[in-house]
Order: sequence, then C-alpha cells, then structure tokens
Amino acid sequence: MITVPVELGARRYEIDIGRDLLGDPQAWLPWLAGEQVCIVSNPVVAEHYLPQVREALRGKILVEHLLPDGEQAKTLDSVAAIADTLLAAPCDANVTIVALGGGVVGDIAGFAAACYQRGVALIQAPTTLLAQVDSAVGGKTGVNHPLGKNMLGAFHQPRRVIADIGTLDTLPEREFRSALSEIVKYGVIADAELFGWLERNLDDLLARRPEALEHAVAASCRNKAAFVIDDERDRGRRALLNLGHTFGHALEAATGYGRWLHGEAVALGTVMAAELAARGGRLPKADAGRITALLDRCGLPVAPVAEPTTERMRRHMRVDKKVRDGQLRLILPAAIGHAELTTDYRTEDLDAVLDQFCTGATA
Repeated sequence: MITVPVELGARRYEIDIGRDLLGDPQAWLPWLAGEQVCIVSNPVVAEHYLPQVREALRGKILVEHLLPDGEQAKTLDSVAAIADTLLAAPCDANVTIVALGGGVVGDIAGFAAACYQRGVALIQAPTTLLAQVDSAVGGKTGVNHPLGKNMLGAFHQPRRVIADIGTLDTLPEREFRSALSEIVKYGVIADAELFGWLERNLDDLLARRPEALEHAVAASCRNKAAFVIDDERDRGRRALLNLGHTFGHALEAATGYGRWLHGEAVALGTVMAAELAARGGRLPKADAGRITALLDRCGLPVAPVAEPTTERMRRHMRVDKKVRDGQLRLILPAAIGHAELTTDYRTEDLDAVLDQFCTGATA
C-alpha cells in the first residue's frame, strides 16, 4: 500500500492507495468519529462493493443511502434526501458519512457531510479512477445548478481517503479512459516527468496493470495534495487544477449534464486551452501537439464536435467560477509541466477556438 499525506495542520489526512482495502477493518476503524456510520453510494457501486464495506464495519450502527446513478443526481434535492435519511435514523453529530462511489457520490455525500449539523466526519472511498486521482482529494464538495456546474458547495476535508485500485477492475472502459484526462492534466500543469511517463507507459495503464495503476494514482494524488496544501480554499495556485475545465464545464452544461462524461469534456477542453495558448504564442506548437496526441491515444475527444454552438459555450463560460469582475480568467499551458492563470489572451483567438471546436469551422 502507498500512503500519500495531505498536510493541512489540524485537518491533516492521508490517502491510502492499494488493493483489497475496502474489506479491511483497519482501513476504516481508526478514522470513524463514533459508532454511527452512514454509507452513501449508488445502486451500481453498491452491488459490487457495499457488502465488503458492511463486513469491514460490522458492529457499527450502519445507515445506508443510495443515490441515483449519474451526473443528473448532483442537485440540492439529493443533499436534502441524505439529510432526510440521517434525521430519520436519527444520526447525531458523531456520525461518519462514507462516500462510496465515484466523483458524483463523493461530491454529494461530501456536501451533505459539510451541511449536516454544520459539519460531520467524512471518509472518501472513491471507486472510479477519476475520483481516486482527483475529486476525492482536496475537500471540494458540491452540486450543480442548471446555469453552471458545481456552483453550490463547500470545502470539507475528509478524515481519510481509501483508494482501493481493485475497484478499477470493474470500471467500464469509457469511464476508465475518461479519467485519464485528469492524470494527463497533472503532467501538463506541474509534472513534466509524469507526462513523459504517460507517453512511455500508456499501454500498460490502458491494460490496467496494477503497477501502472498504483504509479499513476499515487503520482496524481501527490500532485493534487501539493496544490491543496499550497492553496486549500482555491484562492490562487489551486486554480491551475482547472486546466480544460472552463471549456469542459461549458460543454457539459450546454449539452445537458450526462451526455459527456466529465473527463471527456475536460480532455477536449484541454486541447482547446492548448490551441488558444499556441495561437497566442504562449505555448510551443510542438507541446500543443504532444498534449493532443497523448489525449488522442487515451481514446478521448480531441476533434471538433457538432454541438454545442459557439454562443451557447460563450454563455456558459460567462458564469464560470474563475470570472472576476466580468473578466474570464483561463488556465493556459506555457510548456509541458507549467501552466498559468491569466486574462492575457486575445478575445479574437478565443472566439476562433470556440468556432473551430464547437461548429467544425476551420478558423
């Protein structure tokens, strides 16, 4: 097992990465706040992994809540439904909420943990690659609004993250490949060594070889932890983790949540960001080519799409969380391993990129 620390003083916690962790009582028991545990999951994940967690937590007072599967569940109604379950039990302030599932489950359950009795203990048990390398680490929780993704939420750090890579054995291929965009992201913004490793070892990662999985998850978590330690509440450098997300979130919102997987939208968004940076002379064209080529090898979208329209994209980008005083700030790569949060781009270049990728135009 690999353990990655997230050094946040009194809120310090660790990420455990390995196989067969979900069924191990010692992976859980030291981190519980009390005797009550509320496991939040969805039917797909629960069928595979809930029995293991139940067995590991045998003897504790267990409450369970299953969310609908998919991005469409990320609403305030889902948070209220978890609160209904907690109150009906009833659960007190010493309850530990366990988020057993992917990023959607983690975001909703984490937000419920942040809200219930003004904050209760949380353990993230991510069962998808995307959640293991990104969303389960760092304390961001939240739900969507029809006008924007993740616009309602809170920072609430978990007591522990239990990343059992054995759960990736049952992950559908499309979801697995979707998550690779977030691993590539770390290479682009901060870790040229990881980017090179991905170029050399992508075949092993796509084959889900355990050593490659452990390496990729651990490297991603170390990168994420470094950003979180430096900027826990996302007021500065942590914004770089959103490379490709401004474009990607707009793609998701403009087409209706659920049509694109999050990582697919981020992949195309990353290509769009690289193209914008290259047009402005910020990023060498060779590096933009490497980014596009690697994401293409991952089986992710890198080419123009028929929808949404440029205008729908622009409308959703106006409500991005990185807008300040009406000015859209973008994360743009400057080299493999380095990116910047900036307003220093030409509006005509942004319009050209939107036209190129969202209407099929050849601008």
